[in-house]
Amino acid sequence: MIGTPTSTAPAKRTDGPVVRPTAAWSTPLKTARLVLADGTVIEGFGLGATGEAVGEVCFNTAMTGYQEILTDPSYAGQIITFTFPHIGNVGANPEDIETFNQAASSGVRGTVFKADITNPSSYRAAGHLDDWLKSRGIIALCGIDTRALTNLIREAGMPNAVIAHSADGRFEIDRLKEQAAQWPGIDGMDLAIEVTSAQRYDWDETSWAWGKGYGRLTEPMHHVVAVDFGLKRNILRCLADAGCRVTVVPATAKADDILDMKPDGIFLSNGPGDPAETGKYAVPEIKKLVASGLPLFGICLGHQILALALGANTVKMHQGHHGANHPVKDHTTGKVEITSMNHGFTVDRDSLPDGIAETHVSLFDGTNCGIALKDKPVFSVQYHPEASPGPRDSHYLFKRFVDLIDASKS
Repeated sequence: MIGTPTSTAPAKRTDGPVVRPTAAWSTPLKTARLVLADGTVIEGFGLGATGEAVGEVCFNTAMTGYQEILTDPSYAGQIITFTFPHIGNVGANPEDIETFNQAASSGVRGTVFKADITNPSSYRAAGHLDDWLKSRGIIALCGIDTRALTNLIREAGMPNAVIAHSADGRFEIDRLKEQAAQWPGIDGMDLAIEVTSAQRYDWDETSWAWGKGYGRLTEPMHHVVAVDFGLKRNILRCLADAGCRVTVVPATAKADDILDMKPDGIFLSNGPGDPAETGKYAVPEIKKLVASGLPLFGICLGHQILALALGANTVKMHQGHHGANHPVKDHTTGKVEITSMNHGFTVDRDSLPDGIAETHVSLFDGTNCGIALKDKPVFSVQYHPEASPGPRDSHYLFKRFVDLIDASKS
């Protein structure tokens, strides 16, 4: 049994908006279950929304940024296990949300914590994380041995599972086992179509600054079209910081329509699911965009789909890369950067055709983390350069993109 007792006492409001009791082990009734496809049943205490959801269980090693992680569209179809034991201690606020969609179906299916959520201790907190999870319809479970669950994933791979939360602690376990076993899994799923924007829109918001909040780009130097496979807001802010007025288009946008906008550069975003499935409609359009000769920059799923368009293959990973401490070496500079990653598929480095340089590689397992065309201003990386997992090692990539735009325009 992967479980330990903890508290799920309901929130109590005082004069402050975010305080609730955290008396440990005060509630003996275990109100949540994580039921794996192999029949394993893990008991815990429910948090967030009630109900049940099916997804792929992964683990994330980040110690900070849980709200950004839980709203990252790249986690669509997944149940996140946080390896850091204390999640929720700085509360939640409306500024640290990455997705544009409030629906739970637009991102993470559920989340697993080791400890109960403590009262927030941050001046930026606008609410308790448990209340925030409820408002977004996200089911959570706490009070289990997350180290044991993480080891299980490392040994056996990312399992399919059902996460369920019921206030009375009653569950139809046999039905949940069957539901977990019959879920087809992310391999072969196009999830980008579920999280992409429904229509085109413009973006000019810049990054958050201490005491000022978010700003606005008033004098753009370039126009970039961003293809939304599951965009995070901070990516758009980093592009705006670099002087780019951004037009966002859905994942299904046609290359001719994009080129008709006369962009100075094209950006391919992150996103969830199997790149080969999304590539069935995206690859033909990306091939046209590459052929246009315009500077093109892709990250995460955008990196994988670009690789497919250039003739490479992608493969499902055993446990994926999910965390904020992944070392990557940039072969173009010789430097090592600490990056934020979230992906369950990778580009098969042995399938890279001639004409493509491998620019970045993971120092954890040697997997591909970046490519560039040798004869066109086209490059991509597997990780999230807009994230700041402590250092801002990867922000230079936005400048690299803008430098290619400057060179192309001149």
